[in-house]
Amino acid sequence: MRVTAGADAYGYRPLLFSIAYGMTGSVGDAEDIVQDAFLGLTRAHRAGTTVGNVKAYLTTAVTRLGINHLGSARVRRETYVGDWLPEPVVTTTDRPGPAEHAELADSLSMAFLVLLEILTPVERAVFVLREVFGYGYPDVAGIVGKSEANCRQIFARARKRVAPDGRSAGPVSPPVRRAEGAELARRFFEAADSGDMDALLGLLSPDVVFQGDGGGKAQAFGTSAAEPWRVVRMLVGGFRRVRTLGAAFRPAWVNGRPGAVAYDAEGRVASVVELDIADGVIRAIHALTNPDKLAHLGPVSDIGLLAGEEANRRTGGGC
Repeated sequence: MRVTAGADAYGYRPLLFSIAYGMTGSVGDAEDIVQDAFLGLTRAHRAGTTVGNVKAYLTTAVTRLGINHLGSARVRRETYVGDWLPEPVVTTTDRPGPAEHAELADSLSMAFLVLLEILTPVERAVFVLREVFGYGYPDVAGIVGKSEANCRQIFARARKRVAPDGRSAGPVSPPVRRAEGAELARRFFEAADSGDMDALLGLLSPDVVFQGDGGGKAQAFGTSAAEPWRVVRMLVGGFRRVRTLGAAFRPAWVNGRPGAVAYDAEGRVASVVELDIADGVIRAIHALTNPDKLAHLGPVSDIGLLAGEEANRRTGGGC
């Protein structure tokens, strides 16, 4: 259905998508929430309601819709199989994607969104608005419908939960310059593809973390690991499996970080990898194979699903 909220209102779509995505960690849900917010604005206009501040109206609608969504999504998260990672926002040179995706806030890396999972819906809303988008407490209070003093308390509590050791609660690492990130990612993928363990070790931080998300529906690229040698062995084995299945990686930017998308021989999406880089080394690696989280990128490959079914048969059980 065509939404007629007014041409000027659509200039806020990148901001609204980023807020909704920061709240949900889901591209599809974020798009639905933004669409619902515009539908609400259209209904208000048709009813003769004067909306004095369209940006504030839409931001409030998106945030409150996000809070409601998180309340219903929490049960699904609690029963999720394996590690949970957000749906990736991917931009490439040959497939840039929607403008709101390309302009996604750099702070919304996968690692940061995983940290936000421990917050309640209201805590997450206050924290995202204040920490990521820099809204003042009076504005945050108006958006979430609470007092300014209460929002200050909520933010302080959320910040402590996200960063209990007192370190910055912002992004796990700031986005690197595009050229620097692209070069380090190129070296990483070349080393992983060739099985060069020494080269890989030289690219990883001593406290590197790896997370893989197959959602119980596809063979995960690997299991969680936090030791360089374990991560390296997992990567080499994972890339060997990718080659065996006839897939290959193409460079991409994932949630504002360097990474790559693996495509099978038919050009279907098989997995997405994001690299979190700081101080010239890779501090975190996130790999997604869950088909439900890749569908927004295009046709999804079945090679991971087939491999997962075979693995289940060999072990005689589920995920």
